[in-house]
Amino acid sequence: MSNQTEYAYKYIRERILDGTFKPTQKLIESQLSELISVSRNTVKKALLKLEQENLVKIENNKGATIKSFTLEEVKNYLEIREALEGLIARSAAKHITDAEVDALEQLLLRMGDFLKQNQFDEYSKLNKEFHSIIYKASRNIQATEMVNMIKTQLMRFQFRTLLIPGRNESSFNEHQMIFTTLKNHDSEKAEEAIKQHISNVRTTIENNYQYLL
Repeated sequence: MSNQTEYAYKYIRERILDGTFKPTQKLIESQLSELISVSRNTVKKALLKLEQENLVKIENNKGATIKSFTLEEVKNYLEIREALEGLIARSAAKHITDAEVDALEQLLLRMGDFLKQNQFDEYSKLNKEFHSIIYKASRNIQATEMVNMIKTQLMRFQFRTLLIPGRNESSFNEHQMIFTTLKNHDSEKAEEAIKQHISNVRTTIENNYQYLL
C-alpha cells in the first residue's frame, strides 16, 4: 500500500470508528478525494481496504456505504468475542509475568483516576492497553487477531457504553476482578471474570442500542 493510500485509509477509518462518518452514510469518492487531497484512485484503493475489514460495503454502480450492524449482529459478534476472550484469559493466567501484572496494576490506578475525573476518552484508551497486555500474556496470537477484528467492528459502540449511567463504575470493577484473577494465576476464575465482563457489555448494548447508534 502506497503512503498516500495508507494515509487515506487511516483518515477514513478513524472517522468511521470515532463516529464522524455515520453508519449507512455514503462515501463519495470525489468528495473524499478533495477532502483528503489525494486522487480518486487512491480513495478507491483505501475504500477497498476498508471493505476487507467489514467497515465499508461497496456495491457496483452504488459506491461505498459505511457498514451498519443490526442489534442481532452486534450480539453475535460479542458472543464470539466472549468465547475467545475466555480462552485468552485462561491462557494469560498461566503465562502472565510479574512485569505484566505490575503493568496491569499501574493501568488500573490510572483508569480509576480518569474515571473520577469523568475523562472517559482517556479511560477508554487505558482500557484498550489493559486488554492488550492480557492478549500478549496469553501467547495465543490467532485468538487475539480474531478478537481485535471483532473489536474493530464494534469500536463505535465501545466509548458510548461508558456514557450509560452506572456502566463506567461497573466496567472498572470488572477490570479489577479480571486483574485479581490474573495476579493469582487462577485460569478458571480469569476466564469466568472476562466472560462476565463481555457479557455485561453485550447486555448494556442490548438495553441501550437505540441510544448508541
